Parts: sequence; structure tokens; C-alpha cells
Amino acid sequence: MQPGYTNIEFHKGALDDEQLKESIRDAHFIGLRSRTHLTEDVINAAEKLVAIGCFCIGTNQVDLDAAAKRGIPVFNAPFSNTRSVAELVIGELLLLLRGVPEANAKAHRGVWNKLAAGSFEARGKKLGIIGYGHIGTQLGILAESLGMYVYFYDIENKLPLGNATRPAGTASF
Repeated sequence: MQPGYTNIEFHKGALDDEQLKESIRDAHFIGLRSRTHLTEDVINAAEKLVAIGCFCIGTNQVDLDAAAKRGIPVFNAPFSNTRSVAELVIGELLLLLRGVPEANAKAHRGVWNKLAAGSFEARGKKLGIIGYGHIGTQLGILAESLGMYVYFYDIENKLPLGNATRPAGTASF
């Protein structure tokens, strides 16, 4: 806690319902992560509650109907880790294309393989993305910058002419 802030309570992990009700009884604002669940019973225990902030992508850990009944707004941080997740996917994709997990396992067994057989570049490969929301879009941008062909599907139309269709070829990643 920073100096000057005496009315902020921080918990390292998620609390059970009874602990949570006691902790937020006099709270005006609640900031939580995805493991903490605010049920109607818990929300009703916080009589002074003004707003709930979910410091994660979604709000599924909060009973939104219960919050709405009390007139309590619930907000989240949908872009908080968008780029990080997309970069992680690209990093793991490159590791798999280059056969790093297998090479790492062999190196730990004392086998040093200098051959590049079974190692591939990302350029020219096709990447299919299911769900082209914030993370999927960033993933597509990063993949295209590596020279990959990006195909995506989303339940909403994302392009003026509709979403991608099945590629003509059967070559896969």
C-alpha cells in the first residue's frame, strides 16, 4: 500500500463468501480479479457499494443482475492483457514451428542436434483464428507482420464483405 492511503484493503488471494461479505461490508468500491466471485448475497452485504471494477477481461464473476438491481455499475478492463496474450501465442507458435520443445528435451538428455530438419519459418504459413475479437485481431496483425496468411472466423461480421471462407488448399499449419 502506498503512503497516504489508509482506507484500501488488499487481499492476495480470493476470499470465500463469508470472508468477502465481512471485508466489503463498508466498502464503497470493489476492485477484483477473476477468482473472486460476487454473488447476489455478497453484493447485498455491501450496503455502501457504489461500483465494482473487474480488473480482468470479463465480468462473469459478478452477478450482474444483482448489481443492476442495486444500481451498481460494473466495469472491466477488456484490453488489459490483449497484446500480451497475442504475443504469447506468437511466441509459442514460433517455438512449435522451430521444434524447440523437442530440441530442448533432447538437449537436457545430452543430445545436441544441430540440424534444422523439422524446423520451419512462420513466413508463408496459414494461421486460422477462431474468434476475431480484441485478442484475435492483435494476433492476426502480429502473424501478418511475420508473413503469415491469416484466416479467421467470428460469429460477428468483421469485414465489409463478411468473414473469411475456407481456403482452397488443404495445406495446414
